[in-house]
This record gives sequence, C-alpha cells and structure tokens, in this order.
Amino acid sequence: MAAPLADRLRPTTIDEIVGQQHLLGPGMPLRRILEAGEVPNMVFYGPPGVGKTTLARIIARTTNRHLVKLNGTTAGTADIKEAVAQLDTFTGMNGILLYLDEIQYFNKKQQQTLLEYIENGAITLIASTTENPYFYVYSAILSRSTVFEFKRVEPEETEKAVRRGFDFMAQERGVTYELEEGVAHAIAVGSAGDVRKALNSVELCAVSAEDGEDGKRRVTRAQAAALTQRSAMRYDRDGDEHYDIVSAYQKSMRGSDPDAAVHYLARLLEAGDLPSACRRLMVCACEDVGLAYPQIIPIVKAAVDAALMLGLPEARIPLADAVILVATSPKSNSAYNAINAAMADVQKGNTGAIPRQLQNKHYDGEDNPNKGQFYQYAHDFPHHWVRQQYLPDALRDTRYYRFGDNKNEQAARNYWAQIKGDETL
Repeated sequence: MAAPLADRLRPTTIDEIVGQQHLLGPGMPLRRILEAGEVPNMVFYGPPGVGKTTLARIIARTTNRHLVKLNGTTAGTADIKEAVAQLDTFTGMNGILLYLDEIQYFNKKQQQTLLEYIENGAITLIASTTENPYFYVYSAILSRSTVFEFKRVEPEETEKAVRRGFDFMAQERGVTYELEEGVAHAIAVGSAGDVRKALNSVELCAVSAEDGEDGKRRVTRAQAAALTQRSAMRYDRDGDEHYDIVSAYQKSMRGSDPDAAVHYLARLLEAGDLPSACRRLMVCACEDVGLAYPQIIPIVKAAVDAALMLGLPEARIPLADAVILVATSPKSNSAYNAINAAMADVQKGNTGAIPRQLQNKHYDGEDNPNKGQFYQYAHDFPHHWVRQQYLPDALRDTRYYRFGDNKNEQAARNYWAQIKGDETL
C-alpha cells in the first residue's frame, strides 16, 4: 500500500517547508540555532499538519543523529528505555534524537522518566503538542527546553504545497493535470492551514480527475470543493482554540465591531457550540453595554431564549440580531466596575456593622439609652430622597459607582446632582 502523498512529498530541507517563516526564515531564531549545529531540547507547539514532524526528521538527518519517533497516545516508559538502549548500538553512536509526538498524553510519572534521560544527556528531546505546553507539559521538562510555536500555514503558502503536489502526482503517474482557475486556492483555504490535509485533497483530486479530449486530466473547482475535507473550522471545546474564539467574540462586541463579532459567532455556531455563543452574548450585554442601554439585557435574554428554543441552524438568526445590537450599542462598564470594587472590599473583610437605621430592628434592650431605629422613609420626602447613611461606618465615604460618560448615565447623574446638591457625582 502506497504511503499518503503528504509522506511521499515530505520536505527534505528547511527551505522546502512551507510556512513558519517566523521560525525558519533567514535570520530567524530556530533557523540560526540549527545552522549553528546546535540541537537543544525543544517543544514544538502548534496545530497538526504544519511541519512539526517534518522539521524533526530534517534536524535528525542534518545532525546525523538516530531518530526515534514515539507517540504519547501509545508509547510508555518501556519505549523510552528501549530508545535510550540504542545508544549502546552502532545505530545510536552519534546520539539519539527522540521525537515524542503528543507529549500531553504522557502522565507526570512518564514525563519524569523522560526528564531523567534529558538531564544526563542520554537523549535530545523534541516533543510536539497541539495543546498549550505550559498547561500540559511537566514544568521541569519545560525549564530544560525551548518552546517554539508553530502557526497555521497561510493559504498563499499552502498553495505552493498544493501545486507541488499536483506536479509530483503528474510525474509519478505520467499524466498532465489541468487545474481550473481557483482549484489550488480552494484546496488551500479548505485545509485551514493544515498542509497534510491539503495534500490528501490533492491526491484525491488527482486520482479522480476525468480525462479530457486532449489527453489531459482536468480538475475542476467543484471537484476540489467536494473532495477537500471540511476542515476550515478547527475547534476543540477543551482546547486553546475554544478560548481564543470566545475571547475574540466577546472582545469584538465590546470593541463595537459588528463584522468581527458575527464572524466569531459564525465560527462558534459552525462548531455547534451554541451554549458558548449564548453565554458570552449575555455576559457582554450586561458587562459591556450595561447602564448605557439597560433595556438591552431583556432584549438579549429574549434572543438567547429564542435561539435555545429553535436550535441550530435557525438559532443563528436571533443570535445575529442580538450580537449586532450589542456591538453597535453605546458601552459602559460602570456597574461591572462597581460590583468588582464592592466584592473586593467584602472579600478583604472591609464590611462593618449595618447602620442602625437600616437594620431589621423591632426591640431595643434596656441597655440602649437612645431607643428607636430612626429610619427615614425616602418616599415621604421631596423627590423621594432624603440624606441618610446607608454604608457601614467603616465604608462611610466609599464610592464604588461612577457614572459612565454615555447619554443615559449622564442624564441620571445630572438628575441626582441637582437633587442631592452634589456636583462631584
């Protein structure tokens, strides 16, 4: 059985790797390290199909080290020991480069075993992970390694690999492929920065292409779209991608950018993550619009209720209405700041006794010479307000809430400044 095209066409030099110019471009840090002949312990962090394994193979070959490749999902401590044992053989005489894919699946004990061989120099480790290594990799390994982040390959870079793939297939099969305009771009975009998936799509297109009258095999955009794996939406509800998308979603609404906000809403809904889309929308309405347009809270709640009742795909409609409304509404975080400041005081123990006039008092002991609660009912006074102390003595002059600079809150500020005779509000 033939190996997949991605393996048959795997780059053999750094210059053949597409993307990762921030690491491997001329003068970039990782390239300079490798050109100096140094191979430190490294952790490659990034999505699949972006060149992590390929680069490890190139490093092993250019440094003349024996490459041992393990996968954290299937390997164990015995496999590590077996790899180290090769140091005593002819194969490992120039050193062992251990490439451990998916290191996040190694438990702490297994990673500690790995650490022992790193410390004594028995192996050089290149570990790779699709998860944030600072959360999943043992800190002692991280402290002895350099972390390099690999990024998704941009479509224009992926297109280079796609065209090279078709050229390789043409030479391998002895045929000529004629690509309809836009085929390479469609495959590159559809692979979402995963070069391996892009090349898999190239192979499918090549073997299924129809013979033309001129003897050429024609690949159409429709064919490419049908055969390209639907991978543009990479999403893991427990991984970094989830938190990145929901963060961008909320920050776009807060930043009053409706176009970006609906883009990230679309990514959440395409991944089927309706709960996150609804929850962050409600949070943003309360936290970021707040008192600048307080009526928005029941409006957004109604839209969220409608979305949850409808389910996908129709849920996108009320959610899009609400997201655009939040994004284009005036903003105020004055209430958010007020409750945070008040909770900070409570958590620090800055509370104090509740003023007597606010207590639920029904009886005064004989030891109290000043009997009575002395509460003044605000509605008995002009403008339904009377000056009296509400905060505990320990916090008497504390001010948590500051009126926002929006029209709604400034109208309230002007109203109360006139009634209270306090222009410092």
